[in-house]
Amino acid sequence: MSAPVVERVASRIAEHAVRHRLTEVGVVLHGGEPLLLGRARLREILTVLRATVGAATALDLRMQTNGIRLDEPMAELLLESGVRAGVSLDGNRAANDRHRRYRNGASSHERTLRGLALLRSPRYRPAYAGILCTIDVRNDPIAVYEALLEQEPPRIDLLLPHATWDDPPPHAAPGTTPYADWLLRIHRRWLADGRPVPIRLFDALHATATGRHSGTESIGIERGELAVVETDGSWEQPDSMKTAFHGAAATGLTVFTASADDLLATPVMRRRQSGLSGLGPTCRACPVVTRCGGGLFAHRFRSGAGFANPSVYCADLKGLVSAMHSEPLAGPTGQSALPDRVFDELASGGGDGACVAHLTAAQESINRALLVAAADSLTGAAAAAWSLLADLDRINPDVVRRVLVHPFVRAWAVRLLAGRDDPARFADLAAAAAVIAGIDAEVAVTPRGGRVHLPTLGTLTLPDAGEALVSGTGTVRWPGGRAQLTPGDPGWAPAASIALDDLTVLLEDADPYRDCHDWPPAGSLTADDRWAWAASLRAAWPSVLRDAPEQAAGLAGGLTTITPLVPDEVTLRSATSRQAYGALGIALTADPAAMAVMLVHEFQHTKLGAVLDLIDLVDPDASGLIKVGWRPDPRPAEGVLQGIYAHLAVADMWRRRAGRGEPEAAGNYTMYREWTGAAIGELSASGALTAPGRRFVDRMAATIEAWV
Repeated sequence: MSAPVVERVASRIAEHAVRHRLTEVGVVLHGGEPLLLGRARLREILTVLRATVGAATALDLRMQTNGIRLDEPMAELLLESGVRAGVSLDGNRAANDRHRRYRNGASSHERTLRGLALLRSPRYRPAYAGILCTIDVRNDPIAVYEALLEQEPPRIDLLLPHATWDDPPPHAAPGTTPYADWLLRIHRRWLADGRPVPIRLFDALHATATGRHSGTESIGIERGELAVVETDGSWEQPDSMKTAFHGAAATGLTVFTASADDLLATPVMRRRQSGLSGLGPTCRACPVVTRCGGGLFAHRFRSGAGFANPSVYCADLKGLVSAMHSEPLAGPTGQSALPDRVFDELASGGGDGACVAHLTAAQESINRALLVAAADSLTGAAAAAWSLLADLDRINPDVVRRVLVHPFVRAWAVRLLAGRDDPARFADLAAAAAVIAGIDAEVAVTPRGGRVHLPTLGTLTLPDAGEALVSGTGTVRWPGGRAQLTPGDPGWAPAASIALDDLTVLLEDADPYRDCHDWPPAGSLTADDRWAWAASLRAAWPSVLRDAPEQAAGLAGGLTTITPLVPDEVTLRSATSRQAYGALGIALTADPAAMAVMLVHEFQHTKLGAVLDLIDLVDPDASGLIKVGWRPDPRPAEGVLQGIYAHLAVADMWRRRAGRGEPEAAGNYTMYREWTGAAIGELSASGALTAPGRRFVDRMAATIEAWV
């Protein structure tokens, strides 16, 4: 591609970004093999793109390469230019050699692995986008999967080989689904492994199952967002169109004669933008059309009928969608997601430290999965922070675990994936992990309102600085100043913690994502406030040990954080959030018996929320409301289940207090027991419970019966 073409391409992209106020544009250097350009010419192209497009919007630069010519100088160029490379690799040597040999017949596998080894290294990992693997059903799918995992990719793309009805997929006899069968073997293994890496095809199909965007043109019914510029400046449709027939990708336009809007106005591009209405009648009538979206546009071609056909992979896509529907992404929805002993003990209303450890491990996996999903589109400082976290996770996983299980990481990640927050928090997480590990690394962080919160560590208040560098050695510097993350530094406020026998609780008054409870969080605590909290919790803990002995070990194993809430003048106030496992929101009270009840009550909600993340106890299609004794308004089935579980433990506390003759205890015990028992009966009769849900509720009923 000549310099004038590059300059015109860049100006057209920038023009389009400005006209449509795009917050980001993705540009992929493709080929052929883009590394054949050499470092000097590649640098020139990247410089033009960064200068022109980068001045108009955020630029996500990527490259697709076979990795053969990737050496350290080239990797340095990718790193400094912010380019992330996807490498083509079809599996182990035997698999890769089927289609990726040199013209003289020699294997290219070893040189590709050398390039991947560079990208896996800590220095160059920010430039590693993932692996692209074209499926050949003659290759063993598990061997391919394992070979790809060995390269530690940030993401894997499993690509169907290009085919049409005129030129059908290789090794696929009529009436068979070899590609679905091949992919499903990997899918099952991937699920069994805990989804260790995002696989785009699987993630896309799971996304469309819940009405979300697939993120790829090959699946789903969203509008196509991809255009190609050839070396001579011609605007073209995606390269896959060249599979259909000679000239299928052509538009007749060039970057010198037409804008991107002109391109989108052409009939061929409008057809790609038409979604469901652009599909043929067979696809529109298909029950899985919103999942597969008719497959890749080019794969629908048939001479005489054009593109108004199902994909040539239609049977495979249907088979894949149907089978994946019974292997949900969130893991098993049956009781097998937890060992029988753990399930039954939790269902009885209790749960010792080992039971809660199962829930905590599952929550860590959820947090990691959310971050991996969010990290897929990172650039700049956030991408560098994610890379540091990944490297630290390999050498010191306990440090990263401490940061990732901080309750409000999930609350932020959910907002980020919903498009309601920004990725800057990745840098806070990485900085916190670096400081805990004490490594010699710096992380660029962005203050919010003049403050930087490092999860589990504390908060740094800065002057008007747009960015600061946090070192793993505990030094923070910014233009015109520096600070040390040590007690006594005027800008550093370490997080307060309170020790209660075997339990140490973080008193979180600064995390910007702690506002996820039903009630507003209190502001920064004074020294007197912290003293009052310590006194209240230390007075309440003996009551927990005495009145809720079945709960104490679970609390000690799973409760990590208390967020002080703004108190109510009349009533006690406490809450939990499904998105903040391990954290309780509580308004301070000087009554130790009441504080003990709130701790137990809210941690019951925490435990059940974690169980519900693993197992469907309530039928998702249940829509009826159920009247309960503790609320004036009827409640949905899951809300009733949550109330039963919390009140079961509270009733038990009052039962024990009544046994000691404490004032009002007998009346409170009777009230909570009757509320809970009646609600169990109503919920059991509602038809809203799944089979595991019925077992869970039966165990709670057995607990109450044992009291009587």
